[in-house]
Amino acid sequence: MGFLDRYRDPIYALTRIVVGLLFAMHGAQKLFGWFGGAPGEMPAPLLYAAGIIELGGGTLIAVGVSTRWAAFLCSGTMAVAYFMVHQPMGLLPIQNRGELAALYCWIFLLIASRGDGIWSLRGSSSAGS
Repeated sequence: MGFLDRYRDPIYALTRIVVGLLFAMHGAQKLFGWFGGAPGEMPAPLLYAAGIIELGGGTLIAVGVSTRWAAFLCSGTMAVAYFMVHQPMGLLPIQNRGELAALYCWIFLLIASRGDGIWSLRGSSSAGS
């Protein structure tokens, strides 16, 4: 630990912001065709639902508003995506191309447990919602 201890809060804030923005880009991709268009085949209602959760949830997480709820919803969405899309193709994420869904699921669960942190629009500590 040592030398990074004093950077704990900024590192968490940057992680929250970057992960939120990356996730929001997935939603923009699905909803608007930005960044290379909608990947894969998915029924339209699921595509739009996932896109709305990704764009909205990712944005809320990045800016630090309703972070716990947004991150919890995004975590659950990625768990559902993993088991619906990836797990049927193989047992392990490395076999079924589900690493990204698994990582998002777990990082959002971590963010849900920590909350807004510093550099959020709510301006609250890690005890924020």
